[in-house]
Amino acid sequence: MEENLVTEKQKMLAGKAYQAGDAELSKERLQAREIVYEFNNLAPKFIKQRKELLKKLFGKTERMFYVEPPFRCDYGYNIEIGDNFYANFNLVVLDCAKVSIGNNVFIAPNVAIYTAGHPMHAYLRDQEYEWAQEVTIGDSVWIGGNVVINPGVKIGSNVVIGSGSIVTRDIPDNVFAAGNPCRVIKEITDADKDFYYKNLKLGE
Repeated sequence: MEENLVTEKQKMLAGKAYQAGDAELSKERLQAREIVYEFNNLAPKFIKQRKELLKKLFGKTERMFYVEPPFRCDYGYNIEIGDNFYANFNLVVLDCAKVSIGNNVFIAPNVAIYTAGHPMHAYLRDQEYEWAQEVTIGDSVWIGGNVVINPGVKIGSNVVIGSGSIVTRDIPDNVFAAGNPCRVIKEITDADKDFYYKNLKLGE
């Protein structure tokens, strides 16, 4: 199977070592940057036009989504978002591998999702070798501000990631997780339906 991985792009998408300076990949990154530049520089009132640009850029979108500029990515076509997706200012997605995001996902400002990494030894880094692993985010997830999600991470559904967290390992469903490295703090249960913040209830 691996002998069929001829191009650097094929190697990248297969999760193997690849050289990022490859001409094909460089061209595709430039194409994505042109679209991102246009997206980021449209006047605020051009909501429909910005949405159309992201439909053109992303691998998959649904009916309802909104991304606040500025936004940055590598390729765009590896990003798949579900319905009712919202991302606040300064989302960065290094999508050298697929980034799959479910329905009802809210992303706070200054969040970074990284699929790409570099070899530990400088000998390989100096030859521009990289590797990439998929990131998956489930349904009904809220990711707090200044969170970093590292390559290969899977975040379950109905999850809250606390602000400033560095997510280096998988996070299961129905939990609040936070910290550096990010770890499970508590389970989210039906009892949490009554409170919108700490011990504060709606209508009180």
